[in-house]
Amino acid sequence: MTSPDLSAAAAAVDAARGVVDAAARHLAAAGSIDDHQQVAYDLAHAASAVENARVLLDYGARGDAEGRITCAFVADAVHELASRILGREAAWGVEPGALDATRDFLAAYRDPAFLAELADEEGPRHLDSDFEMVQDTFRRFAEDKIRPHAEHVHRTNADVPEEVISGLAELGAFGLSVPEEYGGFAAGGESDYLGMVVATEELSRGSLGIGGSLITRPEILTRALVKGGTEEQKRHWLPKLASGEAMAAVAVTEPDYGSDVANLKVTATRAGGGGWLINGVKTWCTFGARADVLMLLARTDPDRSKAHRGLTLFVVPKPRGAGHGFELTQEAGDDGGAPGGGRMEGRAIDTIGYRGMHSYEVAFDGWWVADDCQIGGEEGQGRGFYLQMEGFENGRLQTAARAIGVMQAAYEEARQYALDRSVFGHPIAEYQLTRVKLARMAVLIQAARQFAYEVSRLMAKGEGSLEASMVKAYVCKAAEWVTREAMQIHGGMGYAEEFPVSRYFVDARVLSIFEGADETLCLKIIARRLLEQAAA
Repeated sequence: MTSPDLSAAAAAVDAARGVVDAAARHLAAAGSIDDHQQVAYDLAHAASAVENARVLLDYGARGDAEGRITCAFVADAVHELASRILGREAAWGVEPGALDATRDFLAAYRDPAFLAELADEEGPRHLDSDFEMVQDTFRRFAEDKIRPHAEHVHRTNADVPEEVISGLAELGAFGLSVPEEYGGFAAGGESDYLGMVVATEELSRGSLGIGGSLITRPEILTRALVKGGTEEQKRHWLPKLASGEAMAAVAVTEPDYGSDVANLKVTATRAGGGGWLINGVKTWCTFGARADVLMLLARTDPDRSKAHRGLTLFVVPKPRGAGHGFELTQEAGDDGGAPGGGRMEGRAIDTIGYRGMHSYEVAFDGWWVADDCQIGGEEGQGRGFYLQMEGFENGRLQTAARAIGVMQAAYEEARQYALDRSVFGHPIAEYQLTRVKLARMAVLIQAARQFAYEVSRLMAKGEGSLEASMVKAYVCKAAEWVTREAMQIHGGMGYAEEFPVSRYFVDARVLSIFEGADETLCLKIIARRLLEQAAA
């Protein structure tokens, strides 16, 4: 078996980072990103892969198996970068042959014979005992309570079973990021973020639609409240979120403005009774029917030239609605002061995967909310964009963890099917092509997992906002490849609904779309930050 060469891996990472840095400087001097979108997009993904490779070097030093996984991933990341720049060197601002020094390393660790040896080598996670307990607890719950429902919910587009929601509440899953003084389990520091990542992966391994995504929306609202809520709001809402008494949905996206949050049209205007009237339409409001509260971003300043500075964040209480659409009307006096007549209507948006929670287009017609639902009170006016970003940065890390869980489930199914299925007289697990595919899956999953762990540590220190976007961008694209190849290993049966791998494939496809569409995430956040750093 080929031994790892971490010195060569580190040198390859340095060479790749040199290309990324040179390209960032070149684009920074070239002018607007919008004039060079293709290169900027490719640069963002390449930089994310190279950063993942850099992070993995420490993991590789912890053992022989870890070293082989690291070398395989670094070789894959550098090869991917080389394929992006080949023929576009001038556009990237690099010399032809910029990565020639890595050729011997790539030859050794992209060798199919070497990769085939890794087909069954997942590598240890290196979690301490506390987080191993978190992993075991949520894995058992996913196996016992989530997986038995996953296929039925997916095939019938049913609702998330209430026993899953109540069971997660009993485990404290909705309070992982709620500070202890408000009824949660967050004590500050690394454990708050890493525990969430570990739990999310295991729940998503059971099901993305009815497991891993349930804790995302309470997490987003919790972060926004902790960052900008008044003390009264924290004491009122955080214990309810932690216990699962108040399940949350997020109403930010609008039909004409997806990731272009600064141009949102939904308005909140002052009304009688000490409150606000909400008018307009939101879309892709996942879990909007079952939710007890919506985290809603609305324009409170009619001067649209103020863009994101005119937006305010609200907690909007609502009754629970039916899973496939709902119509709600406020009676006078509802919520302590509603003038009556306000309407909220949710139209379910059918999707090819990610079923169970359901997504909605939600129309608001004079829906009244009290003054104390404005996050941050009067001081929160105009700060809504920044407060929702506080939640969404962590949401991107959590989405990466969801992707890892889906990949892990797909890999396990593919490996077992390959062992059980014989073609031309041999189990397909014995063929090199299958083994190389399985090896790449295992390597990508472990690399993504270790990257997510590192981003957790950075975010616990108040850092890592760029890296959170990077891990989301890279891992969610990787999940599409892993689930596709897992389906391919199943052959014709991979296309059959009776095998869960088909569900993993359609579920994975949504990951690069929500929590920041891949193109917007790469161009508006990752590439922009890289160019700002290069110009500094």
